[in-house]
Amino acid sequence: MALIRCGLLSAAISLTALAWPASAQPIHVKVGVLNDMSGVYADTGGKGSVVAAQMAVEDFAKTNRDVQVEVVAADHQNKPDIGAAIARQWYDRDGVDAILDVPTSSVALAVSQVTREKNKIFIDSGAGTTELTGKQCSPNTIQWTYDTYALAHGTAGAMLKRGGDAWYFLTADYAFGLSLQSEATAVVEKGGGRVLGAARVPFPATDFSSFLLQAQASGAKVVGLANAGGDTINAVKQAHEFGLTESGQKLAALLIYAVDVHAIGLQTAQGLVLTESFYWDLNPETRAFSERFYKRNGDSMPTMNHAGVYAGLLHYLKAVAATKSTDPTATMAWMKANPTDDPLFGKGLVRADGRKVHPMFLFEVKAPSESKGAWDLYKLLDTIPADQAFRPLGEGGCPLVGKP
Repeated sequence: MALIRCGLLSAAISLTALAWPASAQPIHVKVGVLNDMSGVYADTGGKGSVVAAQMAVEDFAKTNRDVQVEVVAADHQNKPDIGAAIARQWYDRDGVDAILDVPTSSVALAVSQVTREKNKIFIDSGAGTTELTGKQCSPNTIQWTYDTYALAHGTAGAMLKRGGDAWYFLTADYAFGLSLQSEATAVVEKGGGRVLGAARVPFPATDFSSFLLQAQASGAKVVGLANAGGDTINAVKQAHEFGLTESGQKLAALLIYAVDVHAIGLQTAQGLVLTESFYWDLNPETRAFSERFYKRNGDSMPTMNHAGVYAGLLHYLKAVAATKSTDPTATMAWMKANPTDDPLFGKGLVRADGRKVHPMFLFEVKAPSESKGAWDLYKLLDTIPADQAFRPLGEGGCPLVGKP
């Protein structure tokens, strides 16, 4: 317990509440951003998710001054026990009404369970496991940004169309990586392809050399990276050093972000096919938000996780304003009954299983000669409509489906 207490104290970030004069009795809301602030997922979520939450509060307050919001944040260190302990402390002692972000699927599943026990609200942006909307779905949890089904069907489907019908996986050995491999395998096999093997890679990892040698020896046409963040960056860089792509094999990064591609560099990452739900340069609305975010986040563009925190919090605050309360039952009912609408994801909805539905986008990383600037990274290959992007509602096994 001492370790957890230390983690809580050292990771907590205090933020000043936004208070506005109001004609009516104000509604006080406290939300917590819980994620990896210092590890392999710090750049895809981390402090950037706190910035995104602050921006959502500020933008909401321009037209809704009767809702006063405080944002707090903490580092779960990618450990389910620490994440669950922070969630309990926030709910029991600190008066937190809703938790946001929570990458690392094992942590997200733990936080979802605590949230259900305490009857609060959890809007996940960073975790990918489909269990959050499947057999472990919760009436208190929304999965906003993406999931392994959407990633696998977008990227694996595209690689199959390009002739990539023999696969070998390098898989992060925890809930997210295993879910991503499973979903991608289903797509490959349904499309007539074969999976020749897989290596479970300890999470997190820095040395992928032995696993890449296994992938090379397999003779697979495609090496699927079922990992994320720093793990993906290291795997792509080392694959390039090993000459994996020069030998004719293709890399499929099943979850990679613009910040990862920026860190890797176009010379190494060019040609990667990937699926995301958000890209900073997608349209005028995403560009306007991203330019504001960039200045507040150390000259780094937002990821889809950051976008999910912003949009998810906006929808929750709309529910609070509409119901004039932070009652979890009332706010969740409102969020599922009313369409979502924000500048980053456009119009969408939250299904009965907690899955937030919107289009997904298939991108290819540009070659250096195609790029017009440091963050000009992607070209759009295809848009996957919202009704096709995610697992059909009746196929996940969520006990909430079919219930009022």
